[in-house]
Amino acid sequence: MGSDAPQAVWVEKYRPHSLKEMVGQESIVPLLSAYAERRSLPHLMFAGPPGTGKTTAALALARDLFGEEWRQNFLELNASDERGIDTVRTTIKEYARSAPIGGVGFKLLFLDEADNLTSEAQASLRRLMERYSSACRFILSCNYSSKIIEPIQSRCAVFRFRGLSTEQMHRRLEVVAAAEHRTVTPEAFRSIIAASSGDMRRAINLLQLAATFSDTVTDESIRSVATTPLREEVVGMLTSAIEGKFLAARDRLYAMFAERGASGEDILKAIHSYLPDLPDKSFPPREKLRLIDYLGEVDFRLAEGASERIQLEAVLARIALGAGASG
Repeated sequence: MGSDAPQAVWVEKYRPHSLKEMVGQESIVPLLSAYAERRSLPHLMFAGPPGTGKTTAALALARDLFGEEWRQNFLELNASDERGIDTVRTTIKEYARSAPIGGVGFKLLFLDEADNLTSEAQASLRRLMERYSSACRFILSCNYSSKIIEPIQSRCAVFRFRGLSTEQMHRRLEVVAAAEHRTVTPEAFRSIIAASSGDMRRAINLLQLAATFSDTVTDESIRSVATTPLREEVVGMLTSAIEGKFLAARDRLYAMFAERGASGEDILKAIHSYLPDLPDKSFPPREKLRLIDYLGEVDFRLAEGASERIQLEAVLARIALGAGASG
Protein backbone atom coordinates (compact mmCIF):
# COMPACT_ATOMS: atom_id res chain seq x y z
CA MET A 1 0.00 0.00 0.00
CA GLY A 2 1.10 3.55 -0.68
CA SER A 3 2.81 5.50 2.07
CA ASP A 4 0.41 8.46 1.96
CA ALA A 5 -2.64 6.55 3.24
CA PRO A 6 -5.02 9.50 3.86
CA GLN A 7 -4.97 10.68 0.27
CA ALA A 8 -6.29 13.90 -1.18
CA VAL A 9 -8.80 13.57 -3.98
CA TRP A 10 -6.60 13.32 -7.07
CA VAL A 11 -9.18 14.91 -9.34
CA GLU A 12 -8.90 18.14 -7.35
CA LYS A 13 -5.20 17.79 -6.55
CA TYR A 14 -4.27 17.62 -10.24
CA ARG A 15 -6.95 19.90 -11.64
CA PRO A 16 -5.24 22.45 -13.96
CA HIS A 17 -4.99 25.92 -12.39
CA SER A 18 -4.51 27.75 -15.68
CA LEU A 19 -5.96 27.41 -19.15
CA LYS A 20 -2.41 26.75 -20.37
CA GLU A 21 -2.35 23.52 -18.33
CA MET A 22 -5.57 22.09 -19.75
CA VAL A 23 -5.58 18.89 -21.80
CA GLY A 24 -7.69 18.67 -24.94
CA GLN A 25 -10.36 21.10 -26.20
CA GLU A 26 -7.85 22.69 -28.59
CA SER A 27 -10.52 24.76 -30.32
CA ILE A 28 -11.86 26.19 -27.06
CA VAL A 29 -8.88 26.93 -24.79
CA PRO A 30 -7.24 29.54 -27.09
CA LEU A 31 -10.47 31.55 -27.26
CA LEU A 32 -10.89 31.48 -23.48
CA SER A 33 -7.24 32.52 -23.09
CA ALA A 34 -7.87 35.47 -25.41
CA TYR A 35 -10.83 36.51 -23.24
CA ALA A 36 -8.60 36.39 -20.14
CA GLU A 37 -5.84 38.44 -21.79
CA ARG A 38 -8.28 41.10 -22.98
CA ARG A 39 -10.19 41.06 -19.68
CA SER A 40 -13.40 41.08 -21.66
CA LEU A 41 -15.86 38.28 -22.34
CA PRO A 42 -19.56 37.66 -23.03
CA HIS A 43 -21.80 35.28 -21.12
CA LEU A 44 -20.58 31.74 -21.82
CA MET A 45 -22.20 28.32 -22.13
CA PHE A 46 -20.13 25.14 -21.82
CA ALA A 47 -21.97 22.10 -23.17
CA GLY A 48 -20.72 18.53 -23.33
CA PRO A 49 -20.38 15.16 -21.57
CA PRO A 50 -19.22 14.86 -17.94
CA GLY A 51 -15.49 14.88 -17.25
CA THR A 52 -14.47 16.80 -20.36
CA GLY A 53 -13.19 19.93 -18.60
CA LYS A 54 -16.16 22.30 -18.33
CA THR A 55 -15.73 23.07 -14.62
CA THR A 56 -11.94 23.07 -14.95
CA ALA A 57 -12.16 25.60 -17.80
CA ALA A 58 -14.37 27.91 -15.74
CA LEU A 59 -12.05 27.77 -12.72
CA ALA A 60 -8.91 28.21 -14.86
CA LEU A 61 -10.49 31.16 -16.67
CA ALA A 62 -11.28 32.81 -13.33
CA ARG A 63 -7.71 32.33 -12.10
CA ASP A 64 -6.20 33.66 -15.34
CA LEU A 65 -8.62 36.59 -15.37
CA PHE A 66 -8.50 37.76 -11.75
CA GLY A 67 -5.21 36.38 -10.44
CA GLU A 68 -5.00 36.25 -6.64
CA GLU A 69 -8.42 37.93 -6.31
CA TRP A 70 -10.24 35.17 -8.22
CA ARG A 71 -12.02 33.74 -5.17
CA GLN A 72 -13.58 37.12 -4.37
CA ASN A 73 -14.85 37.45 -7.94
CA PHE A 74 -16.06 33.91 -8.63
CA LEU A 75 -19.15 32.09 -7.36
CA GLU A 76 -19.92 28.47 -8.22
CA LEU A 77 -23.41 27.05 -7.82
CA ASN A 78 -24.81 23.64 -8.76
CA ALA A 79 -28.23 23.84 -10.35
CA SER A 80 -28.96 20.20 -9.44
CA ASP A 81 -29.01 21.16 -5.77
CA GLU A 82 -30.50 24.63 -6.20
CA ARG A 83 -32.73 24.39 -9.24
CA GLY A 84 -35.72 26.52 -8.24
CA ILE A 85 -36.65 30.10 -8.95
CA ASP A 86 -36.03 31.12 -5.31
CA THR A 87 -32.31 30.42 -5.75
CA VAL A 88 -32.23 32.58 -8.87
CA ARG A 89 -34.10 35.41 -7.16
CA THR A 90 -32.02 35.36 -3.98
CA THR A 91 -28.52 33.84 -4.16
CA ILE A 92 -27.81 34.60 -7.82
CA LYS A 93 -29.43 38.04 -7.78
CA GLU A 94 -27.59 39.17 -4.65
CA TYR A 95 -24.25 38.08 -6.06
CA ALA A 96 -24.84 39.54 -9.53
CA ARG A 97 -25.80 42.97 -8.21
CA SER A 98 -22.80 43.34 -5.85
CA ALA A 99 -19.72 45.22 -7.02
CA PRO A 100 -16.65 43.34 -8.29
CA ILE A 101 -13.28 43.52 -6.52
CA GLY A 102 -10.18 44.60 -8.45
CA GLY A 103 -9.64 46.16 -11.83
CA VAL A 104 -11.44 43.77 -14.19
CA GLY A 105 -14.82 45.47 -13.85
CA PHE A 106 -17.03 42.39 -13.57
CA LYS A 107 -17.33 39.11 -11.66
CA LEU A 108 -18.01 35.56 -12.80
CA LEU A 109 -20.91 33.36 -11.75
CA PHE A 110 -20.53 29.71 -12.71
CA LEU A 111 -23.77 27.73 -12.76
CA ASP A 112 -22.99 24.04 -13.09
CA GLU A 113 -25.58 21.59 -14.49
CA ALA A 114 -27.72 24.52 -15.63
CA ASP A 115 -29.85 22.18 -17.73
CA ASN A 116 -31.45 21.04 -14.45
CA LEU A 117 -32.96 24.49 -13.81
CA THR A 118 -36.74 24.64 -14.12
CA SER A 119 -38.20 26.60 -17.04
CA GLU A 120 -39.44 29.27 -14.64
CA ALA A 121 -35.98 29.59 -13.07
CA GLN A 122 -34.37 29.85 -16.51
CA ALA A 123 -36.74 32.67 -17.49
CA SER A 124 -35.83 34.54 -14.31
CA LEU A 125 -32.13 33.87 -14.93
CA ARG A 126 -32.42 35.32 -18.42
CA ARG A 127 -33.73 38.58 -16.97
CA LEU A 128 -30.85 38.74 -14.48
CA MET A 129 -28.33 38.15 -17.27
CA GLU A 130 -29.77 41.18 -19.08
CA ARG A 131 -30.02 43.45 -16.07
CA TYR A 132 -26.64 42.81 -14.44
CA SER A 133 -24.43 42.03 -17.44
CA SER A 134 -22.24 45.07 -16.79
CA ALA A 135 -21.18 43.83 -13.35
CA CYS A 136 -21.40 40.06 -13.73
CA ARG A 137 -20.73 37.54 -16.47
CA PHE A 138 -22.51 34.18 -16.33
CA ILE A 139 -20.93 30.85 -17.28
CA LEU A 140 -23.50 28.09 -17.67
CA SER A 141 -22.39 24.47 -17.78
CA CYS A 142 -24.68 21.72 -19.07
CA ASN A 143 -24.66 18.23 -20.51
CA TYR A 144 -27.50 19.01 -22.93
CA SER A 145 -27.72 22.52 -24.36
CA SER A 146 -31.13 21.67 -25.84
CA LYS A 147 -32.56 21.85 -22.31
CA ILE A 148 -31.54 25.51 -22.03
CA ILE A 149 -34.18 27.95 -23.29
CA GLU A 150 -33.36 29.76 -26.53
CA PRO A 151 -33.35 33.30 -25.00
CA ILE A 152 -30.46 32.25 -22.74
CA GLN A 153 -28.57 30.45 -25.51
CA SER A 154 -28.78 33.51 -27.75
CA ARG A 155 -27.14 35.62 -25.03
CA CYS A 156 -24.16 33.27 -24.64
CA ALA A 157 -21.12 32.27 -26.62
CA VAL A 158 -21.63 28.49 -26.77
CA PHE A 159 -18.61 26.17 -26.48
CA ARG A 160 -19.13 22.44 -27.08
CA PHE A 161 -16.71 20.23 -25.18
CA ARG A 162 -15.77 16.82 -26.57
CA GLY A 163 -14.61 13.69 -24.81
CA LEU A 164 -10.84 13.44 -24.52
CA SER A 165 -8.97 11.21 -26.95
CA THR A 166 -7.22 8.03 -25.88
CA GLU A 167 -3.81 9.68 -26.30
CA GLN A 168 -4.76 12.74 -24.25
CA MET A 169 -6.15 10.63 -21.43
CA HIS A 170 -3.11 8.35 -21.44
CA ARG A 171 -0.69 11.29 -21.17
CA ARG A 172 -2.61 12.85 -18.31
CA LEU A 173 -2.90 9.57 -16.42
CA GLU A 174 0.84 9.05 -16.80
CA VAL A 175 1.48 12.48 -15.25
CA VAL A 176 -0.78 11.73 -12.27
CA ALA A 177 0.67 8.25 -11.75
CA ALA A 178 4.25 9.56 -11.85
CA ALA A 179 3.45 12.37 -9.41
CA GLU A 180 1.94 9.84 -6.98
CA HIS A 181 4.84 7.39 -7.47
CA ARG A 182 2.59 4.64 -8.80
CA THR A 183 3.48 2.08 -11.45
CA VAL A 184 0.70 1.41 -13.95
CA THR A 185 0.91 -1.43 -16.45
CA PRO A 186 0.02 -0.77 -20.12
CA GLU A 187 -2.96 -3.12 -19.80
CA ALA A 188 -4.23 -1.15 -16.79
CA PHE A 189 -4.01 2.11 -18.71
CA ARG A 190 -6.05 0.57 -21.52
CA SER A 191 -8.67 -0.72 -19.10
CA ILE A 192 -8.98 2.65 -17.35
CA ILE A 193 -9.41 4.47 -20.65
CA ALA A 194 -11.91 1.91 -21.96
CA ALA A 195 -13.99 2.12 -18.79
CA SER A 196 -13.93 5.94 -18.76
CA SER A 197 -15.18 6.66 -22.32
CA GLY A 198 -13.47 10.05 -22.57
CA ASP A 199 -14.36 11.11 -19.01
CA MET A 200 -11.09 12.33 -17.45
CA ARG A 201 -12.64 12.69 -14.00
CA ARG A 202 -13.83 9.09 -14.00
CA ALA A 203 -10.42 7.91 -15.24
CA ILE A 204 -8.47 9.65 -12.46
CA ASN A 205 -10.93 8.48 -9.81
CA LEU A 206 -10.57 4.91 -11.08
CA LEU A 207 -6.77 5.18 -11.01
CA GLN A 208 -6.80 6.49 -7.44
CA LEU A 209 -9.21 3.78 -6.30
CA ALA A 210 -7.04 1.02 -7.75
CA ALA A 211 -3.86 2.63 -6.38
CA THR A 212 -5.29 2.61 -2.86
CA PHE A 213 -4.50 -1.09 -2.51
CA SER A 214 -1.08 -1.24 -4.16
CA ASP A 215 1.66 0.96 -5.56
CA THR A 216 1.44 -1.08 -8.76
CA VAL A 217 -1.82 -0.78 -10.69
CA THR A 218 -2.59 -3.78 -12.88
CA ASP A 219 -5.38 -4.79 -15.21
CA GLU A 220 -6.69 -7.08 -12.48
CA SER A 221 -6.85 -4.27 -9.92
CA ILE A 222 -8.77 -2.08 -12.37
CA ARG A 223 -11.23 -4.91 -12.99
CA SER A 224 -11.75 -5.31 -9.25
CA VAL A 225 -12.77 -1.67 -8.72
CA ALA A 226 -14.36 -0.61 -12.02
CA THR A 227 -18.15 -0.26 -11.80
CA THR A 228 -18.52 0.23 -15.55
CA PRO A 229 -18.42 -2.74 -17.92
CA LEU A 230 -15.12 -3.30 -19.69
CA ARG A 231 -14.98 -3.88 -23.42
CA GLU A 232 -14.16 -7.59 -23.35
CA GLU A 233 -17.03 -8.27 -20.95
CA VAL A 234 -19.54 -6.57 -23.22
CA VAL A 235 -18.08 -8.11 -26.37
CA GLY A 236 -18.22 -11.55 -24.73
CA MET A 237 -21.87 -11.03 -23.87
CA LEU A 238 -22.69 -9.85 -27.40
CA THR A 239 -20.76 -12.75 -28.93
CA SER A 240 -22.81 -15.25 -26.93
CA ALA A 241 -26.02 -13.56 -28.05
CA ILE A 242 -24.91 -13.55 -31.70
CA GLU A 243 -24.13 -17.28 -31.47
CA GLY A 244 -27.69 -17.85 -30.29
CA LYS A 245 -26.60 -18.67 -26.71
CA PHE A 246 -29.14 -16.43 -25.03
CA LEU A 247 -28.85 -18.00 -21.57
CA ALA A 248 -25.05 -17.64 -21.61
CA ALA A 249 -25.39 -14.00 -22.69
CA ARG A 250 -27.91 -13.38 -19.93
CA ASP A 251 -25.55 -14.93 -17.36
CA ARG A 252 -22.83 -12.48 -18.48
CA LEU A 253 -25.32 -9.62 -18.18
CA TYR A 254 -26.27 -10.64 -14.63
CA ALA A 255 -22.57 -10.90 -13.72
CA MET A 256 -22.04 -7.29 -14.82
CA PHE A 257 -24.93 -6.22 -12.62
CA ALA A 258 -23.95 -8.29 -9.57
CA GLU A 259 -20.16 -8.45 -9.67
CA ARG A 260 -19.27 -5.27 -11.54
CA GLY A 261 -22.05 -3.10 -10.11
CA ALA A 262 -22.64 -1.68 -13.57
CA SER A 263 -25.82 0.25 -14.30
CA GLY A 264 -28.20 -0.54 -17.12
CA GLU A 265 -27.34 2.80 -18.72
CA ASP A 266 -23.61 1.98 -18.69
CA ILE A 267 -24.17 -1.41 -20.28
CA LEU A 268 -26.50 0.04 -22.90
CA LYS A 269 -23.94 2.72 -23.81
CA ALA A 270 -21.25 0.06 -24.10
CA ILE A 271 -23.43 -2.05 -26.42
CA HIS A 272 -24.06 1.03 -28.57
CA SER A 273 -20.35 1.87 -28.63
CA TYR A 274 -19.19 -1.61 -29.63
CA LEU A 275 -22.02 -2.36 -32.07
CA PRO A 276 -20.10 -1.17 -35.18
CA ASP A 277 -17.33 -3.70 -34.38
CA LEU A 278 -19.66 -6.70 -34.55
CA PRO A 279 -18.81 -8.84 -37.60
CA ASP A 280 -21.14 -8.25 -40.55
CA LYS A 281 -21.05 -11.96 -41.39
CA SER A 282 -22.68 -12.93 -38.09
CA PHE A 283 -24.71 -9.76 -37.56
CA PRO A 284 -25.81 -8.18 -40.87
CA PRO A 285 -25.72 -4.38 -41.35
CA ARG A 286 -29.50 -4.15 -41.74
CA GLU A 287 -29.96 -5.83 -38.36
CA LYS A 288 -27.45 -3.41 -36.83
CA LEU A 289 -29.61 -0.53 -38.02
CA ARG A 290 -32.70 -2.10 -36.53
CA LEU A 291 -30.87 -2.71 -33.27
CA ILE A 292 -29.66 0.90 -33.06
CA ASP A 293 -33.25 2.04 -33.50
CA TYR A 294 -34.29 -0.37 -30.74
CA LEU A 295 -31.50 0.81 -28.41
CA GLY A 296 -32.95 4.31 -28.66
CA GLU A 297 -36.29 2.99 -27.42
CA VAL A 298 -34.63 1.10 -24.56
CA ASP A 299 -32.62 4.18 -23.55
CA PHE A 300 -35.85 6.15 -23.27
CA ARG A 301 -37.51 3.40 -21.23
CA LEU A 302 -34.59 3.26 -18.81
CA ALA A 303 -34.74 7.04 -18.39
CA GLU A 304 -38.44 6.68 -17.57
CA GLY A 305 -37.67 4.10 -14.86
CA ALA A 306 -38.19 0.77 -16.62
CA SER A 307 -36.54 -2.41 -15.26
CA GLU A 308 -32.88 -2.52 -16.28
CA ARG A 309 -32.72 -6.31 -16.36
CA ILE A 310 -35.86 -6.81 -18.41
CA GLN A 311 -34.93 -4.12 -20.94
CA LEU A 312 -31.38 -5.40 -21.43
CA GLU A 313 -32.55 -9.01 -21.66
CA ALA A 314 -34.85 -7.82 -24.43
CA VAL A 315 -31.82 -6.28 -26.19
CA LEU A 316 -29.96 -9.60 -25.99
CA ALA A 317 -33.00 -11.42 -27.34
CA ARG A 318 -33.19 -8.97 -30.22
CA ILE A 319 -29.50 -9.57 -31.01
CA ALA A 320 -29.92 -13.34 -30.88
CA LEU A 321 -32.84 -13.14 -33.27
CA GLY A 322 -31.11 -10.61 -35.55
CA ALA A 323 -27.94 -12.67 -35.80
CA GLY A 324 -29.87 -15.41 -37.50
CA ALA A 325 -31.38 -13.08 -40.09
CA SER A 326 -30.06 -13.01 -43.61
CA GLY A 327 -28.23 -9.96 -44.94
